[in-house]
Amino acid sequence: MPPTSLFRRFLGDTPSDHVWRFFRAGGLDQVKLETAEDLRHLSQLDQKLWVALSCPVKNLEFDARTLELIDADKDGRVRVPEVVAAVTWAVSLLKDPAELVQGLNGLPLTSINVATPEGKTLLASARQILHNLGKADALVVTVADTSDTVRIFAETRFNGDGIIPPAVASDEATRAVITEAMTLFGAEKDRSGMPGISKAKADLFFTELEAYAAWWKAGEDASSSGSGVLPLGDATPAAYATYSAVKSKLIDYFQRCRLAAFDSRATAHLNRAEADLVALAAKDLSIAGDEIAALPLSRVEPGRSLDLTTGLNPAWKERLAAFRAQVLDPLLGTATTSLSDAAWLSLVQRFGPYETWINAKKGAAAEKLGIIRIREILASDVHARVDELIRQDLGVAAEVSGIDNVDRLVRYYRDLHTLLRNFVNFADFYDPRREAVFQAGTLFLDQRSCDLCIRVDDHATHSTLGNLGKVYLAYCACSRPNGEKMTIAAAFTQGDADFLMPGRNGVFYDRKGRDWDATIVKGLEHPISIRQAFWLPYKKIGKMIHDLVERIMGDADKGIMEKAEARIASQTPGALAGKKPDKPSIDTGMLAAIGLVAASLFSGLSIVMANVMGLPLWKVPLVVVGVIFAVSGPSMMIAFLKLRQRTLGPILEANGWAINGRVTINIPLGSAFTTLKALPLNAVRSLEDPFEDKEAKRRFWRWIIWTSLITILLVLALGLTVGRFGYKKGWFDEPIFEIRELLFLVSDEEREIYKKRLKPEVDPAIKPALPASLPATSPASPPSK
Repeated sequence: MPPTSLFRRFLGDTPSDHVWRFFRAGGLDQVKLETAEDLRHLSQLDQKLWVALSCPVKNLEFDARTLELIDADKDGRVRVPEVVAAVTWAVSLLKDPAELVQGLNGLPLTSINVATPEGKTLLASARQILHNLGKADALVVTVADTSDTVRIFAETRFNGDGIIPPAVASDEATRAVITEAMTLFGAEKDRSGMPGISKAKADLFFTELEAYAAWWKAGEDASSSGSGVLPLGDATPAAYATYSAVKSKLIDYFQRCRLAAFDSRATAHLNRAEADLVALAAKDLSIAGDEIAALPLSRVEPGRSLDLTTGLNPAWKERLAAFRAQVLDPLLGTATTSLSDAAWLSLVQRFGPYETWINAKKGAAAEKLGIIRIREILASDVHARVDELIRQDLGVAAEVSGIDNVDRLVRYYRDLHTLLRNFVNFADFYDPRREAVFQAGTLFLDQRSCDLCIRVDDHATHSTLGNLGKVYLAYCACSRPNGEKMTIAAAFTQGDADFLMPGRNGVFYDRKGRDWDATIVKGLEHPISIRQAFWLPYKKIGKMIHDLVERIMGDADKGIMEKAEARIASQTPGALAGKKPDKPSIDTGMLAAIGLVAASLFSGLSIVMANVMGLPLWKVPLVVVGVIFAVSGPSMMIAFLKLRQRTLGPILEANGWAINGRVTINIPLGSAFTTLKALPLNAVRSLEDPFEDKEAKRRFWRWIIWTSLITILLVLALGLTVGRFGYKKGWFDEPIFEIRELLFLVSDEEREIYKKRLKPEVDPAIKPALPASLPATSPASPPSK
């Protein structure tokens, strides 16, 4: 192989005989997929030209079943080879692959390519589906048709999934066994929607039956040999259950009696203390109460037998009566009215072999059927009949697989091109008429609507990588009244972030039109717009002044309160009697500080106004524009540079995507994703506000007028004093000149006049002679400062 070809193959840039066409959107070159040839040659498109290399199968506004079919390895992600395989398969089964571009919900039967064996089988399966649905004359099969498996297989006995419902059996005995197997081990859903059992469940059922029958046979053999495994025959299990219910309590009673016989002093304590009975008597008693049941079966005495007729604990009376009828009477005789310690020990020994046998039980899951029913099932040939039904069902799997392929092709016919427009290229993302598959809906909040909303699993995890997108993201927790919850990341790309704080509520509408309550839980701070950057310096200055005044006033208030408290504490109670409280004195230091700040601001404003008034009228707007640009320009420039860095890649990659292209969000695109409020074009607006604070408005305008008049008078006074060409050396001459020079309002001629007036040259006639030892200064060299 030539080195050049090897190099191109290594890079993935393999040659293709197909002429690809590209379009440019958002500064990104993307391939067009509009013709049949484009789809046929998709495998030859260099992966470096794909916008995405993989995407998750969840959190997308896309048919989940279609993604499941494309995800061949079932790893929860769709990759390039799987997309190529899906396109190749769909193209091979269509006469005109260009129909995939239309994305229609309904596959015409005439579009299926019957030139291949697979196509013929698929067409036959499609007609079978329509026939089973009662639509034999239909010419189009839809996703709704192929999804209705219950109706498709309702009239078929076997459907190839290996699960047989009871209805498939032709005899009642087999149906009964299948039903019993479902009852014991759970049912599985057949393609027809009916419950049934699979081969695994059937084998487990019969295995448990055989194990239980073998275990029971071993017990019978042991009993017939005289080992006493079944002391009461078939009634032994029921008798043993009754015996087990009272066994621990009988052991407790006889053990207490033995201890009382060992030491008579323990008798009173073994019968419970009197204080316990008094505490019990104060309560609302119940015969079945746990506290009563905890008392001994009968009064404890040394060597005493248990009287089964009188003196019994009422909580145990019924259980002891059943024990007497099912165990004592059959084993000890009906005349038994009491149970001695020796008789009890003999009962324990007689049930000993049964306990050993019962602990070795096998096939316990089948015990509910009883040994008689189990032996009846095993004696018949129902096991073979069930296996034959399962074999017949699996035998039609090849025919039924064609139905699955019809469902696959119908879904690809409808959805595949949509996936390509959100995977190979991002045509839907850049098309204002469509929405990308990762756009979950629209968020309405803070008089804005945000269309770029993405579902996320965890906002803390997503924000780590999503922050690199340089987009202002507001993570919102969304919920519905029925308990559904989800989290979205909404991109704000217009307006400002002044009121986007955690806790604010909005409404989110998903792609289905359902509304969700949305609450901001976290925000990623990034520039939103040039408009926000323009006002940002002024907002910061205003906030700084507000915080400064608030801090000064807070400190002053605190100082006044401390002085008042100190003065009150220094007064004696007698001196305070009948004396009016002192008014808090005014803090002169605070007033001096405020006055100094006001004087500085006023002086600076007066100097600027004096210089502005000395300019020609046409230069005044230029000065205003220059000042505004000097204040807002840096902030706007920084925001402009950051807005150019916004990209969608990290936001999607934090959700599991692998973005190959640089999907930038420039200013025009960002403006399209976030819409600000605006009145309709034909709206009629009334400016009358019945709740307007007119007095405050009048006070504001009066303040503006008086401030303007005083400022104008002061500026005129300064102008008359200073004059444009009548500078007199003073403390304000140099600041005025420097401000004007900073604003580029000083001409060269005026600069020379200023230097001569403030720094006049020394008359050469009176210039002192230089020492002989120093060289004379050259007339051309400038004087040193």
